Amino acid sequence: MKGVIVVDVEKCLACKSCEMACALVHSKSKDLFKAIREQPLPQSRIRVEEAEGFSLPLQCRHCQDAPCVSICPTQAIQKTDSQGPVIIKDILCIGCKWCLLVCPYGVLAIGHQGRAITNCDLCWERLKQDEEPACVQACPTKALQFIPLEKLTPEEIEKRTKEFLVHLGEK
Repeated sequence: MKGVIVVDVEKCLACKSCEMACALVHSKSKDLFKAIREQPLPQSRIRVEEAEGFSLPLQCRHCQDAPCVSICPTQAIQKTDSQGPVIIKDILCIGCKWCLLVCPYGVLAIGHQGRAITNCDLCWERLKQDEEPACVQACPTKALQFIPLEKLTPEEIEKRTKEFLVHLGEK
């Protein structure tokens, strides 16, 4: 299942449930009580930012022509396929941080160990099992939605963009 995570900023409470779910699903143990004792601590690949009176969960946008993929000298950053997520192979990352410089959304992060870059992988393993990304499933207000690409028509994109711009104008 290929798709994108869409955010309804009017519904986001900045509760950070998405951050916790993301860190947990990317932990070694997948168990909250064990994960808080892991070294290094599990790292969320989504972050909630607050500005102008609204909250916005930020994560990799999985650009179709991703500049981070193009610039990576070791090919540690790859797309699974033309419409799939951008994934990072930690073992290949040399920590040059070029990808941080070219990311148009500023959503890549340095891993806790200081070398490998982390990003949202859309919970690729969960998607392969027809499950939603963990952040989407954890969101109590459904501010995050996973929309399959075939349902994301140009009209839907335009409608959501207009709603977001109207929301920005009200603040």
